[in-house]
Amino acid sequence: MGHSHSHADESALSRPELRRRKAMRRRAVVLLSWILVPLAILTIIAMALMWPSTEGSPAAAGNPYAAAPGASIDSGTVQRTVTEDCSLSAGGSPGSSCFIAFTAADGLAEVPVLISPDIVQSRGVHVGDSIRYLNLSGLAAVTGVEQNGPAYVFMDFVRTFPIGLLAVLYAVVVVAVARWRGLRAIVGLIGAFGVLAWFILPALAQGQPPLLVALTGSSAIMFGVLYFAHGFSARTSTALLGTLFGLGVTAGLAAWAVDAAALTGTSGEYGYQLLNMTQGMSLSGMILCGLVISGLGVLNDVTITQSSAVWELYELAPETSTRELFTSAMRIGRDHIASTVYTIAFAYAGSALPVLLMVSLFDQELLLALTGVELAEEIVRILVGSIGLVLAIPVTTLVAVAVVKATGRVRAVQVSTDVVHGEAPGSKVLDNA
Repeated sequence: MGHSHSHADESALSRPELRRRKAMRRRAVVLLSWILVPLAILTIIAMALMWPSTEGSPAAAGNPYAAAPGASIDSGTVQRTVTEDCSLSAGGSPGSSCFIAFTAADGLAEVPVLISPDIVQSRGVHVGDSIRYLNLSGLAAVTGVEQNGPAYVFMDFVRTFPIGLLAVLYAVVVVAVARWRGLRAIVGLIGAFGVLAWFILPALAQGQPPLLVALTGSSAIMFGVLYFAHGFSARTSTALLGTLFGLGVTAGLAAWAVDAAALTGTSGEYGYQLLNMTQGMSLSGMILCGLVISGLGVLNDVTITQSSAVWELYELAPETSTRELFTSAMRIGRDHIASTVYTIAFAYAGSALPVLLMVSLFDQELLLALTGVELAEEIVRILVGSIGLVLAIPVTTLVAVAVVKATGRVRAVQVSTDVVHGEAPGSKVLDNA
């Protein structure tokens, strides 16, 4: 059940050597289990104690897209578009132009949907687009008030097909390239979102301690995702241990940074709405939880890679000393640190691009812009996530080297003994494994 990198190499090995490697990995798993099993038990206990109860859940808010009596929300496909004088549309003012999309739904007659100017300016609405619109044509019959405004108003695009197509394409590409391991990774990802939806979010809404929720939920995700996607092996366990260490560092730094940087969580459009819906949930605590969760993917990536690097280096040269093995693996780790730090920074910069553009248009000092409420949260997320990531690499490398040396020491001694007595290396492995 070792890492896939070594499968091709093992096909050319002798049976004693294969059995020696399997025995070494089994000893490594037992060694790591003394640390990871208690951590897993603590995670399960913490989840059970903080599991959201149905009685304490906030009342569900109404559907924000629900229509008033007499109105409905319909969807259809745009047949043609025109720009006409607004006086031709009910409630329009003469002299100004309105963009109208004539839409048909389920074979019905075309309805003139008024498109808002911001949509026209940003992307526009084109023939063949599927859109959702507010149908106010029956409102007058219910209220008894004559309808003066437009009867059909654009709400949103229907994105089911393109997003569904991208999801299917993503799954096909992952499975085609990574095969069975890729399929397990996708299933693990679905399970991770299950933990997020059924534990982390409800627990936050019910006022559970954000730091404990973040640590418990993230640990549960990592235990499930890593072992399900990569299998139960010494490499995976080593990567998991390094991931949990990085997770702890990130959580500690996030707890300090959220308070020290005074991140309130009220700058977003949903901040005050969340306060009202959850009866005073801590928005800063939500930011704290987000800081921990946001770095899981990259943290998992570097620890798995670093653990595999140590095993590959050792299996290629088992006589390498502990110091040389650690130094060689850290050379790989430093390259990974450099590239991953860029990855984190650009990923967050891309997600916050509208905010960056808006701030760049303000006439203010650079330092004030970077530490202002608009960018402070993103910058803290980059810095906290990067520190946890960087520190996880040497720790993962050190643990991997210690485990691989502790479990492979018999092999190293046996090789030297075989060479001295003129025997083929590995001929007495079965007696010592």
